[in-house]
Parts: sequence; C-alpha cells; structure tokens
Amino acid sequence: MPRILIAGFQHETNTFAPSRADWAAFTRGDCFPPFVRGAALLQQLGGLNLPAGGFIDAARGRGWTLLPSAWAGATPSSYVTHEAFERIASAIVEDTVAAGADGGLDGIYLDLHGAAVAEQADDCEGELLARLRAVVGPALPIVASLDLHANVTTRMLHEADALVSYRSYPHVDMAATGALACELLARRLRLGRKEPSASARLPFLIALNAQSTWAEPARSIYDELVALDRELGTVSSFCMGFPASDFAECAPMVWSHGQAAECAVQRLHARVAEPAQWRLQILDARDAVVQALALASAAAKPVVIADTQDNPGAGGDSNTTGMLHALLAQGAGRRHPGRVALGLLYDPAAAQAAHQAGLGAEIELALGQAVPTFSGRRSDAPLRGRFKVLALADGRCTLTGPMMTGATVQLGASTCLEIDGIRIAVVSGKSQLLDRELLRMVGLHAEQLRIVVVKSSNHFRADFEPHASHVLVAKAAGPMAADPAELPWTRLPPDIRRRP
Repeated sequence: MPRILIAGFQHETNTFAPSRADWAAFTRGDCFPPFVRGAALLQQLGGLNLPAGGFIDAARGRGWTLLPSAWAGATPSSYVTHEAFERIASAIVEDTVAAGADGGLDGIYLDLHGAAVAEQADDCEGELLARLRAVVGPALPIVASLDLHANVTTRMLHEADALVSYRSYPHVDMAATGALACELLARRLRLGRKEPSASARLPFLIALNAQSTWAEPARSIYDELVALDRELGTVSSFCMGFPASDFAECAPMVWSHGQAAECAVQRLHARVAEPAQWRLQILDARDAVVQALALASAAAKPVVIADTQDNPGAGGDSNTTGMLHALLAQGAGRRHPGRVALGLLYDPAAAQAAHQAGLGAEIELALGQAVPTFSGRRSDAPLRGRFKVLALADGRCTLTGPMMTGATVQLGASTCLEIDGIRIAVVSGKSQLLDRELLRMVGLHAEQLRIVVVKSSNHFRADFEPHASHVLVAKAAGPMAADPAELPWTRLPPDIRRRP
C-alpha cells in the first residue's frame, strides 16, 4: 500500500495588520489545534472538520499507510515571523527526508492555506513546496488542499502535482476538501504522472464580504463548478483570494486538473471574470445599529451585525470598540436590556480583572484598544466605564457548529461583562466568533438576543444565520479594510485592479 507523508501549515496573512504570527501563535491553540508533530497528529486531527481530518479518514479508507509529520495553524494576522516559518518548514522537510530513508515514500499530502506570507518569504506555500520538491525530486507526487482565500501563485502550481481548494465560504467543506485531495492523489498514483492542468488569474481583487457562497454570485458559481467537473471529469478550483496580502500575486485564480483542464478553465474564467457581479455596499457603524434596532422591534429572531473590519479571521485583533460605542450611542441596551451582545472582544487584562473581582462584582475598566488602521488613523478609543461581571469561564470550548465541528479552542480567562444593558463576551485568546458555543461559554445564548454583533466577516453565517432574522455587515474603524481599494498597496502590479 502507498506510504503517504501528511503535514500542514495554516496561516492567512494580512500584511497590513498590526500583529505578527510568532512561534507562540502556532502553539497556543487559540482558533486552531496547537502545533503537533508525529503520531499525535493523526489522533489530534482525525475526524475533525479540517482538511487534514478529511484526508486522514479518506486515506485510511483506502488502506494507505500514513506517515505523520507536523501540522501548525495560527489565527490570521500580519507576517509569520522568520523563526516560526523556519521551525515549521524545517520540521516537515526533516520528516520527509527521514521517511524517504526509512522504507521509502510514495507521496506527500499537505494541508495548506495558500495565503501565508513570512518575513523572509512572500509565498510561504510555494517556498515549502519547493523545499520538499528539492528533497524528493520531480517524480514523487505532492498534492495539497487550499483555503478558498488562497492567493495561488505560479510557483505553487508548478511545484505541486495537484492543488484543490474549498468550495464554500463559510468553510463548511474543509474535511470534504481533504477527501478530494486524497482522490487527486489517488488519480496521480494510478496515472503514474502529473495530470494535464490549466490556470487563469483574474485582473481584480474581490472583497471578502462579496465572496460568501451563501449569496450570489458565488453560490451559483460553485454549483456550476461542481457540475462542470462532473461533465468533464476534471477537478477544478476557484480561489477568490485574500485581498490583504501586499505582494505581486495577490489575486483570484481559477485552475483545473484533468484531460479537459483547458476547457474547464476557459468556461470557469468566463463565468467569474465579469466584475460588476462582485461589487457591494456596506453600512457604517451607526447606520448598522440604527437599522438593526428598527428590524429587531418586529423580528422574532435576533439581528446579527458583522463587525467585519476587526475580524480576527482576517488579521484584526478583535479588540476595537467602534461597534460598542455605536450601540451605546443609540441606546441599544436600554431598549433591549440584557438582549444586546457583542463578541468576542480580545482583552486579557479586562478578563483577568473580572476573574479577580469575582462573579457579580462591578469593576471600572477601559475596555478594548485604539489600534492603528489601514487609513493611518487609530480606531475608536477604549470604552471606559463601570461593568458588571455576569459570567466567568476558563475559555476552553468545543465547537459544535458546521465549521470546525468537534475542534476545541483554548481562549484563556473569559468573562461576560455588562454595561448599560449591553453584554460583552471578553476573552484572552484571539478567535473569530464563528460558533454559538463561543457565546454559550460565557452564558450568552444567541437565539435569545435581539441584536448580536459578531467580530467576523462571513464565517459566522454557518452557525448564526439560520437562527437570525436579518444579517447586516458594518464597517467600524479597524485594521481589516472591507474595501481592498482602501489599503495602502505598494507591491500590487498595475494590471491587478483594487476593485472589480
């Protein structure tokens, strides 16, 4: 049976964001399982809704022998530090060398993101693939799965035998994509050589909030992609890209593997390249709250507002206060006492103060931070006031929603604070609010609220939208631009437009 090395490296890099991903970011386990190496990888990731989990289950079903190397993931942020990337890449390369010397190696599977940028490498995934290719030579199959937001480079396509990306955003198909990567590797092993492939890049950036597969045009496009693959026998991907990585190949990409790859890419590119379909409008913070209050008065389910420009899933630190100030200014908590909430707010000092004061205590705080933003100005000032401690938790939470089902996050000392009728879920680790369990952890039940503000751009939809009356997207001041054209690009080529 084939002997397949399995490894992974997950980081989405916003080069405009304020915080870097150091080695500790990959070992904490904030929103991904912590760094793991060796046999524990299979136990830790198997069965989870992550690409590696899907690949493990599919490969075991084929009877393959899996040789676990290392897997690392960290909350999206600015650059991966030199040390962190070298520690991760070196571990995978060392294990590949050892596996080749110990009984041979028939293939490699990598669980990659595709939009990682390190201090020493614009294209982390391309660099890792090239290092592995230098070890194993041109003939050994290397297949990788990618995030839908990957900025796919020519080097990645050249060094890998095959790549395949998620087809949903929110990413509910991560394990399914790992299983599809297993199928691609099986095709490659049967054929004995690399399949024909083709690719084409789009000449413009697509805003994250326009990429949701819960809405048009992306919903129909991915349905058509699946139908096209069924018709042509290809395995095709469309990465809409992560539009906040300042390097030359930041842009959406279509590619395909199979005998009819050229035909598939031509048809897909024609479908996705119409720019007008990707344009959108987003509310400012005040207007979003005003509209939410009007809707909540007559709605049976909560109104959800996405605080998209402080999304820790896209490089924000989840600590800005613009939406909190807007809620207070409009009297949202007085109109719906105890039924307006915001989360997750990253403020370890505030969480620690709440734990020291104890349940039911009232504490004076300056909550949140004013942080540098892409505009050059700082975000809103911390919220100063007297808060009541309503709940305390250790921050350990197992997710049950459609994304990352079964994964356990560790967010440290956590609390629910209340001010003027508004409840705030405060944590000591950075995690996007993509699962209702993260609120339940501190005693907040999303279904019972009238308005809930989530620090997320789109992933929240999978677990929140089915229980919401309306979803609004707001842009309070923060580090992640809802409109990529507002970012201070320096390295984007002139043939890539900043807007569709």
